[in-house]
Amino acid sequence: MVERKEYLQQLLSWKDEQVIKVVTGIRRCGKSTLLKQYQDYLFQHGVLQEQMISVNFEELEYEHLLDYKVLYQYIKERLCPNRMTYIFLDEIQKVPFFEKVVDSLHVKENTDIYITGSNAYMLSGDLATLLTGRYVEISMLPLSFREYVQITGISTDQAFTEYMRSGGMPYIAVMDRTDEKVDIYLEGIYNTVIVRDIEDRQNRKGRDSDKRRITDITLLKSIARYLASVIGSPVSIKSVTDYLISSGRKVSPNTVSDYVEALIQAFIFYPAERFDIVGKQLLKVNKKMYMVDLGLRNHILPRKQYDLGFSVENVVFFELLRRGYKVTIGKNGTAEVDFVAQKQGVLTYFQVTADMTAQETFDREMRPLKNIRDNYEKVILTLDRFSLGNYDGIKVVNVLDWLLQ
Repeated sequence: MVERKEYLQQLLSWKDEQVIKVVTGIRRCGKSTLLKQYQDYLFQHGVLQEQMISVNFEELEYEHLLDYKVLYQYIKERLCPNRMTYIFLDEIQKVPFFEKVVDSLHVKENTDIYITGSNAYMLSGDLATLLTGRYVEISMLPLSFREYVQITGISTDQAFTEYMRSGGMPYIAVMDRTDEKVDIYLEGIYNTVIVRDIEDRQNRKGRDSDKRRITDITLLKSIARYLASVIGSPVSIKSVTDYLISSGRKVSPNTVSDYVEALIQAFIFYPAERFDIVGKQLLKVNKKMYMVDLGLRNHILPRKQYDLGFSVENVVFFELLRRGYKVTIGKNGTAEVDFVAQKQGVLTYFQVTADMTAQETFDREMRPLKNIRDNYEKVILTLDRFSLGNYDGIKVVNVLDWLLQ
């Protein structure tokens, strides 16, 4: 198993706290493995096996527990009196009305609850209402570049080439990698996410009759391909709709909005809103979308549509999320800053470019940062090693060195 030390540490920091731990993330990013590693840790540190109740709803032997009343009774009968019971419910979104089970268990003494899910919709509606202020979400992502280097043990340059091409799904890092095997594995993940996780979302949305259902998988995949092709560029529901209409599809903006939201909730795409640097407020139009894994992006796009600059930008976006930043796109007048990263009220501005050796590119990347009038840190991340340095307070840093920090 690939050990995810940082996520394991996050779980440990919440151990025995009276909040429900919710681990979310795209399918196959390592959520189930994380729970197993955490259970192993508990066992090695004095927690008895009978104090742990673990149910993975992906496994057929637990199919009878998909009835929430049966599930509740199953767990209730196994609670340890006068001792902490650790409850692990993996892919819980498969259980209709699971929030009733979680809420009832949470109010009992000596219960510590951990749940995982592959669709953000599980954290909306009834669950959010019942558990407001009583759960903490741990958002799990595929491997970081640093993790990929540590696990594969190959050179930094070779690892980066592979990481940009094949992505960071944990199993890919440990498998005997060939282009064909990686592509087949990614196809399985992609199709499962598109079909099964969207279906899980439907099961919950079906309880809300005014919500439109996702019925056209071909349309869903078309939208996913378009969003993958415009990573790093502003996008709106109108621009997606116009593209589809120009391609011969008759579709309404409302339908497109629902399908885009389904892709976001399945953790395939992550939106980044625009931020007015002068006014210090979010803007409502033209978000950017980033794809959770470059391997999946390369899998669904025609090979000719690869571009290095936006791919590096995609990697940086998710690395900032891993490091705990809230990430937006900066707008300063007519100029744009790739990322405004905020943590505990402190901002850091980032520009990302594949190469800065050309004077024109150097000036273009510097200009938006020079025009910012506050004193927060300003950083340009680049693949080249010739332009590194400090230019009037603007740091130019090699992106590989930064990713390995």
